[in-house]
Amino acid sequence: MTGNAQPGRVGYRDIANDLRQQIDSGELPPGSRVPGENDLMVTYGIEQPTARRALDALKNEGLIVAKRGSGTFVREFKPIRRVSPDRLKATSWGSGQPIWSTDIGTRPRTEGVTVDVEVPPARVADVLKLDDGARVVVRRRRYVVDDKPVQLATSYFPEALVAGSAITEINTGEGGAYARLAELGHEPTRFREELRSRMPREAEREALDLAQGTPVILIVRTAYTADDQPVEVNEMVLDSSAYVLEYKFTSHD
Repeated sequence: MTGNAQPGRVGYRDIANDLRQQIDSGELPPGSRVPGENDLMVTYGIEQPTARRALDALKNEGLIVAKRGSGTFVREFKPIRRVSPDRLKATSWGSGQPIWSTDIGTRPRTEGVTVDVEVPPARVADVLKLDDGARVVVRRRRYVVDDKPVQLATSYFPEALVAGSAITEINTGEGGAYARLAELGHEPTRFREELRSRMPREAEREALDLAQGTPVILIVRTAYTADDQPVEVNEMVLDSSAYVLEYKFTSHD
């Protein structure tokens, strides 16, 4: 116990502050076990509800994670560095490499790939400039790195543009969908990404196996051809605890 709290005279916020200081100072390093409810009760002379609220406060901040049957631990952060715009250069996917090779040097495991033809949501139809009643090919998948789900992705392509191509199949082939678009004469040359953060929906929390208090990063990417034709909208949901987002800019066009 640090000097922030005295036994028998503390509330859950005092205990949470004490543990937070130990985490920030490195006294409790990443991956180390955090005192459990019983330990806190003895150390601080408190009742179980107070100990539980202190731990819940740090879980909600994303500082600690509970592992069933093992205890509670300081969160470890081993980030995937997502580098834009490097990952979208044609020298990557154009040579048959996945755009993930820029991030982690290899291809992640892809799970639950589905391909459907649907009427798009209005937001997607607007971006793709589709006529009323036009349909899209929708590709949904989940990406897993080191046995941990890190991203959900849903891509929308105009059906009239990609019908009969490998984009409508589970396996799009080397270089992925962008290489197939190029073969169809619709090579993506410009991209636009919008980012925001929020707490996950329940289905997202389960699909990404998110710890309590972990927000998600939403990235919506639109791919355009050289003549500004939108050819894909990709809606991604990222586990924020798994990523560092890096962007490179120059002072000249």
